[in-house]
Amino acid sequence: MRSALEMHAYLIGQVNSMVRRLGMYGGEPALWTLFDHLFYLEDDGQGIADIYQSWRDRNAFTPTGAQGALRRLLPHDLKSALPSMYAEAARNRGWLRLDRTLTQDEYAEVRTSIEPFAERDRTWSDIVDAFGRPSVLFGGTNPLYEKTLAYATADSSDPMVIFHLWNGVDTDTQPRWPPKYADPMLLAIRCGTGSLADSFVFTPEGNRRRPAEHVA
Repeated sequence: MRSALEMHAYLIGQVNSMVRRLGMYGGEPALWTLFDHLFYLEDDGQGIADIYQSWRDRNAFTPTGAQGALRRLLPHDLKSALPSMYAEAARNRGWLRLDRTLTQDEYAEVRTSIEPFAERDRTWSDIVDAFGRPSVLFGGTNPLYEKTLAYATADSSDPMVIFHLWNGVDTDTQPRWPPKYADPMLLAIRCGTGSLADSFVFTPEGNRRRPAEHVA
């Protein structure tokens, strides 16, 4: 039998793999099941319930989970946004492993750039050119698919700065391939621990693609 420490380390590794490539593992139920197993090993019977309540307090959780809340603000086919929320929760618990840790100066540059950066349309390449390699990439490296990038420091009290990017086709009547862009387009930058809607800053492309009933 594996020891509790070995099982704990294994599940943390699974969390880090799953949030990066959720499509290989399943959707939101796979994430909350894995989180629940980790909380059980850590003897925290309220862990997953506490996460969900914190999201409800931010209007970031619906009867269809965090995905339902995100779909009020982002296109329905943007799947990489969901794992970024679970990654934030994992980081708060000390589970998330960053691929790159920003210095405080680097982080300050990203934070102060959010609104001016979103004033015009940007691509994945623009983000990496401006801020360097992300701390976490949610989704694959193929530019023909949507993805989400996160920038973070070692201090979990510094909210992650999260860039949501889209690629695809404009309508359901169009062929699904090839996608519209050679480089995914930035829709929104998300940062903060308040109301979910208030944590978003949208680009022009993001405003064009927001669900119509939620466009200001």
